Parts: sequence; C-alpha cells; structure tokens
Amino acid sequence: MRGTDSPWRLSSFYFWYYAAVGALSPYFGRWVVESGHGALAASVVMSLWYATRVLAPPLWSWGCSRAAEPLHWLRAGAWAAAVGFAGFLIFDSLAAVLVTMAVFSFFANAIMPQFEALALARLDQQRERYARVRVWGSVGFVLVASGYGPLLDWLGGAALPALMLPLLLMVGLSTQMIGGHAPVGIASDDGPSLNLGEVLARGEVRRFLLVAFLVQLSFGPFYVFYTLHLGQHGHDGQAIGLLWGAGVLAEIGMFLAMSRIFGSWSAQAVIALCVGVTALRWGVVATLPESFVLMLLAQLLHALSFGAFHAATMQRISQFFPGRLAQHGQSLLYGFSSGLGGVCGALIAGLAFDWRGGLAAFAISATVCLVALLPALRRS
Repeated sequence: MRGTDSPWRLSSFYFWYYAAVGALSPYFGRWVVESGHGALAASVVMSLWYATRVLAPPLWSWGCSRAAEPLHWLRAGAWAAAVGFAGFLIFDSLAAVLVTMAVFSFFANAIMPQFEALALARLDQQRERYARVRVWGSVGFVLVASGYGPLLDWLGGAALPALMLPLLLMVGLSTQMIGGHAPVGIASDDGPSLNLGEVLARGEVRRFLLVAFLVQLSFGPFYVFYTLHLGQHGHDGQAIGLLWGAGVLAEIGMFLAMSRIFGSWSAQAVIALCVGVTALRWGVVATLPESFVLMLLAQLLHALSFGAFHAATMQRISQFFPGRLAQHGQSLLYGFSSGLGGVCGALIAGLAFDWRGGLAAFAISATVCLVALLPALRRS
C-alpha cells in the first residue's frame, strides 16, 4: 500500500546507495590502476558502470512487472549487488575484475529506477517532498567522497573494496526496512489506463527523453576530465576539492528548496531554465578555467544543472508514466539518459579532449545543451 513508509526509510536507501557511489566514482579507477592493470583498463572497467545502465533497468522492469511481489526483487537486487561486489576482495586478474564489475553494476543499476518509482509512489500526493527525501543521497555522496580520500591516502588504495562493501551491505539492510506489500512503483487503479506504446507516441514525452539524454551527454567531460582540466590551468588539489564540494553543497541546498520552487514553477519550466543555465556553465568552464572565482560560481550552478533538473525530471516522469507504468518510465529514463547518455558523453569527451583539450570538450557540452534547449522550451 502507499504511504506505509516514513520518509526516513526512503532517505536511508538514498543515503547508503549514493554513499557507495561516492566511493566508486572518485576512487575506483585509482584502485584498478594501483592493482596493476593500468589507466586504459580502469577506463574500460568504469565504462561497465555506465553501460549496464542501458540494459539492466529495462530487463529488471520486465521481471518486476511479472512478479507477485516486486519488493522482493528490490531486496534481492540490493543483496546481489553487495555479494557481487565482494568479488573484488577475492579476484585480482583483469578478466575477473571485468566480470565482477559487470555483475555488481547490473544489480546496482537495476534497482535504482525501481526504487525511484517506489519513492514517488509511496510519497503519493506529496511528491513535492521527493527532493527532501532524495537530498540524503547527496549527503551520503559528499560525506564519503570527501572522507575516503584522506582515508585511502592513509590505508592505501587497495583498501577501497573493504571500505565500500559495508556501504553496500547497508543498502541491502535499508531495503529490509521498507514495508508494505503493494507492487513497487504501482499506484493501484487510480489514474488513466495507458500502455507504454501510447505514452511513447506522445511528442512531448519523446522530447522530454531527448532533453534528458542530451543533458546527461553534456556531463561527459565533467565526470571524466573536470579535475584534469582544472589542474592543467593552475588549480591545485585543495582548490579542486573545494570546487567539487561546493557543487555538491549547492545541489543539497537546491534539493531542500525544491518543494517551494514547485509551488511557483512547473516542472517543465524548471527543466528549460536548468538546460539554459547548464549551457552557460559549460561555456564558462570551457573558456575561463584559470579563474577560481568563476569556476566557483560555475560549480554553484550545479544546484540547477543537476539538483533542480533531477527533481524536475522525476516530476515529469511520474506525470508521463502514471500508475502501473511508473517503473517502466523510470527504467526508460535511467537507461536512455544515465546509461546511453553517459556512455556517449564519456566517449565524445575523450575524443574532444584528445583533440583540443578541455576547451573543445566543454564547448561541445555547451553546444549540446543549447540544442537541448529547443525541445525543452516547446510546451506541447
């Protein structure tokens, strides 16, 4: 049934899940390199984290839609991700590392769209509170990302799997605290009776998915080369760390403010504003990277280009894919945007960076967002 979970139970999952991501994203490539496999191997291993987002969510959604109790799938997927990750404590050959990453990533990426659908369904008519629940994921990310750096410097990069596994075990425990027996992400029989094909036939839905894909693609240089780009223009490690932290703190502040913003702005208007601001952000990062002040101001725009954009896309996806289509919508968004968009963004960023460095990579990102602004501004 809906509404059986207090917000803290939902927040707990976000906190531990993104705490694990806060260990994975900044430090796992370092672990691969320090394990003796080299930088190229690290990029291939990490690409599996994004590539599995394309296949895992739709396959998982198909299975959940046929399950008598999809909540069991959420719990099983969380525990399977933890068990799969434990392989990094045992295996050290490159082939075994690749297989382990593929297994772990499949389950970790499969359960997030399912949980997003669950959270929106459980919040029911209070979906404006979603951002205040989701913000705890950002808190978990920044705490681990900032804390594990010094910890790994002290213990050594080889300690990462042992430090990350407890976070994944807590993800599994957080799913056990979620109550209720209603199918996850399904809102009983209220709302219109639609099928997936009818929803995808609507032009505004296709434009929404296109915008989400393009914005995620534009983040490719940021996730892969932002630190390197800043370092090449005179910023030391302390300054770069401060800039990363400022972006996440701005994101947290925006999540806390979203319930008030949605009282005055529609989700579609927020999306259009965020796309335009993100184009400006990447333009500044591309052309004026020597200025710490401008880089700080650009990082504060993360509040809009990620925080507000994510909250608004969750609003729109729940509107476009109501009731029994909720998890299908989340899986489609996750696979198309974070998965395909992430892979394409990383590949294009690598080619552009090799060609003309950060200027070309982030200039392409700004151009992509300007292209995305056209469908974002269309109202129907």
